[in-house]
Amino acid sequence: MFFLFILFAKAYRNTFDLQISCVPVAMKASERIRTDQWLPLRILHLSDLHMENLSVKASAIVDHLKGEPLDLIAITGDLLDRAKNIPAAVQYVAALQQLNPQLGTYIVFGNHDYVLPPHNLAQLKTELERIGCRVLRNQTHTLDVHGQKLHIIGIDDYATRRSDLEKSYRSVTDEGLRLVLTHDPNIVLRMKDYEYDYLLAGHFHGGQIHWPKPYHLIKMGKLPRMNIVKGLHYREGRPFYISEGLGQTGLNFRLRSRPEITVHILQPQPLPEHQAVRLEQAKAQPEAAPTWALE
Repeated sequence: MFFLFILFAKAYRNTFDLQISCVPVAMKASERIRTDQWLPLRILHLSDLHMENLSVKASAIVDHLKGEPLDLIAITGDLLDRAKNIPAAVQYVAALQQLNPQLGTYIVFGNHDYVLPPHNLAQLKTELERIGCRVLRNQTHTLDVHGQKLHIIGIDDYATRRSDLEKSYRSVTDEGLRLVLTHDPNIVLRMKDYEYDYLLAGHFHGGQIHWPKPYHLIKMGKLPRMNIVKGLHYREGRPFYISEGLGQTGLNFRLRSRPEITVHILQPQPLPEHQAVRLEQAKAQPEAAPTWALE
């Protein structure tokens, strides 16, 4: 009994142990992307806020990243489960906007968001848009960045069968970088005919209770059965990243997983490695750090 008490106490404390990772990714030149004109694109990625079980304060994130230049913030779903937490979710996102992403904040919904009744989901969307966010539901928003097009493609939740790839890509042109935001990363297994340059997702929480293994994820699609539940991966040569998420679902516990946010740096030149490194480590090791992390 005492062992279980210690285990539960540690699992609860883990929910406060925020991990901030820097993920450098090299963008290959192609007919769509002119890397000689492309400057690094800095993306802050958050997923699975789960306001009902969230131990990390928005102010802590802002304090960690204050002064760091960011181009955009991407939030890939599961903000909440209950309508009463809509004001708290909107306030949390509004606080993050103090980081001043130059290109804005972009959000897609996840399976837990769709637990809300339709009118409450519409309320959540309206409130997020009121504070300046752009909510993408099988939609693309295109920007001109560094003299090139940036297509931010928001694919709706795959787990609840709301994804519509054809609709999501309808306004995507044959030029420019394609950044996909979605909640359930299993969608990558259906995207052979839909090119992307980078994809951000969440959904698995890194297992959350990853002890001894996240057996419970097996029912959540093919990727967990392939032992792909977190971090940077490649599918048919295309990179995608699965966040461990910020909040928890069910029990407010984490074992062998931690709440995570990531800063992704898409840059044209080859990089020595593609694995994520702790932001603190990047700052301590200049040879491994992107320029922005050293300022």
